[in-house]
Amino acid sequence: MTSEVHGHRTDELCAVGTELYARALRDGRVRDVDASAAPCLIQAGLLHPAVGDPGWLEATGPATALHRLLRGIEDRVAEERRREEQLAAAFEPLLRIAERRTAPADSITTAIALLGGIEQINAAITGAMAEATRELLCIQPHTHQHGTRGLEGQTASLGRDQDLLARGARIRTLYPHTLRHSPLIRARYEQLRGDAQARTLDEVTDRLILVDRTVAFIPADAERTLALEIRHPTLISFLATTFDRLWHLATPMYPDAVHLPVIDGITPRQRAIARLLVEGHTDTSIADRLGLNVRTARLHIAKLAAQLGSESRAQLGYLIGQSGILEQEP
Repeated sequence: MTSEVHGHRTDELCAVGTELYARALRDGRVRDVDASAAPCLIQAGLLHPAVGDPGWLEATGPATALHRLLRGIEDRVAEERRREEQLAAAFEPLLRIAERRTAPADSITTAIALLGGIEQINAAITGAMAEATRELLCIQPHTHQHGTRGLEGQTASLGRDQDLLARGARIRTLYPHTLRHSPLIRARYEQLRGDAQARTLDEVTDRLILVDRTVAFIPADAERTLALEIRHPTLISFLATTFDRLWHLATPMYPDAVHLPVIDGITPRQRAIARLLVEGHTDTSIADRLGLNVRTARLHIAKLAAQLGSESRAQLGYLIGQSGILEQEP
C-alpha cells in the first residue's frame, strides 16, 4: 500500500519535493540534509544515495522514475480488482439469502397495480380478457341503465364478452336480487351466444372481475375511477373461492330463472329490506347494499310499513320481528 508522508502520498510530488527534485536534476545531486524537508523523494525513489559519498543524494532519471510510479499504480489497481472479486464472491451467497427473504414482500408489491381513470381500467380489463381461454367470473352490484358512461360501458363489455364466449370460455356473473328484472341485463344476455350464466343474491360484494383465475380487478375508490389489478396467486385464490361459495348460494337468473317465492304477500326484496332494517341500516345503506337508488329503497320501505301496519320507523322494526317474515326466508 502507498503510505503518506507530510500529508500526501509518497507517489505524489509536493511543491517542496518538486523544487528539490528539479534542483537535483539540474545540479546532478543535492545534500541529504536538504532532502529532510521532502522525505517522499527518497521513498518514491526519485533520489538515491550517491555511490561513495553518503552525504549526497543523486536524482533518478525522470523517465525511469515515472515508469516505476506508474507500475506501482497499476499494481494497486490490480490488487483492488482482486479485492473486488473476492468481496463479490463472498457476498454472492449472502445476497441470495436476502433475495429469498424479501421475495414475498416484493412479489406482493409487483403483483398489485393501481389503475387510474376509466380508459386505463377498461384497457387493462380488455387486455386481460383478450388473453383469456377459460372463464370470466364477475360480481356486479349495480348496473347503470342511464347515462352515457353506463351505455358506452355496456356496449364495450358486450363485445369483449362475446369474443371470450366465441373462444369456448364461459361467463358466470352474480347480481343482487334487485336486478333480476333489469331490462338492460336481460337484453344483454339475450344478445350473448355461448355459455353465459347469471345468478342473484340478496346482497353481493363490491364489483369483481376475475379472468381465468389469474388476474382480478376490484374498485379502489367509491367513484370507480381507480381500480386494483391483482395477480398475486394467494389473493386470486381467495377471491375465486369467495366467488364459488357465493355462486352456490345464489338463485339462478339466466338462462333458466328460478322464481323467488312470495310468502304471505312479502316479496324477497321486501324480506331483504326488512332484515337490513332490523339490523339498523339507514335508507342510504340499504339502497347501496341491495343495488337500489335511495328513492326506490324508500318506496319499498313504505310499502313494507303499509303491509305491516307500521306508523313509525321504530314500530316497523318491532312489527318485522313480531311478524316472523324473516324466519320464513327460503
